[in-house]
Amino acid sequence: MANVELTSLAKLPTLSKLRKLELSDNIISGGLEVLAERCPNLTYLNLSGNKIKDLGTVEALQNLKNLKSLDLFNCEITNLEDYRDSIFELLQQITYLDGFDQEDNEAPDSEDDDDEGDEDDDDEDEDEAGPPGEYEEEDDEDDGGSDLGEGEEEEEVGLSYLMKEEIQDEDDDDDYVEEGGDEEEEAEGIRGEKRKRDPEDEGEEEDD
Repeated sequence: MANVELTSLAKLPTLSKLRKLELSDNIISGGLEVLAERCPNLTYLNLSGNKIKDLGTVEALQNLKNLKSLDLFNCEITNLEDYRDSIFELLQQITYLDGFDQEDNEAPDSEDDDDEGDEDDDDEDEDEAGPPGEYEEEDDEDDGGSDLGEGEEEEEVGLSYLMKEEIQDEDDDDDYVEEGGDEEEEAEGIRGEKRKRDPEDEGEEEDD
């Protein structure tokens, strides 16, 4: 709820699971005790750019036991002497104030951490799964090769089988011609013998 001209948190709904709340650049000057009642599990609270002026206002945040990071940047309270030491002493549960801890170490960016985690997960998935499509292409090549081989084999078998049938048909035709020739020769022989006998028979009839 950043920069929405919010002046009070009195109507804030109960959000018991809420952990991060952005209230920057509003007109909030007090009433922070509502946060502990409605959002008890907050770990990050941004109140920068509001009208918070004194430590008494911030003291209400002591009841946010899980609070780790608090931003009061651009609030008038930051002009107080020993502002940082006073806040860390008042709110001993927090680790980071305005993005830095007591030793001026910068707080890690939670969004960057999440992005890095997602990238690591993606890299691991890619390593485990391997480059997409690689195995599919190999399978396709294997399938294509086997189909081609079978096709050629079938074609060779088909040709040899047909050629064999043609050879057999030619042999059968030759046998038929030869057999037909023998029958014709036999018929001619019979006719010849008949002719030889016929004159003899005629001579016998004449004698008679």
